[in-house]
Amino acid sequence: MNTNPIECPKCKERMEEGFLLDITHGANLWTRWVAGPPERSFWTGVKLRGRTLRDVRTFRCTGCGLLESYV
Repeated sequence: MNTNPIECPKCKERMEEGFLLDITHGANLWTRWVAGPPERSFWTGVKLRGRTLRDVRTFRCTGCGLLESYV
């Protein structure tokens, strides 16, 4: 993992790492990226079987508040 400070592409201030929170019934989860367009599921809301899922890393600028997310 890169330990060098990340600079905001907009205002050049320091970016700090954090995460986007998904609040569900009975759980707090981090946001995941899913490959492909969304498909509805009657039981779960969206079909995920056979799809690639990746954790999302998000950075916030300490100056202007810009958010940048990476998989």
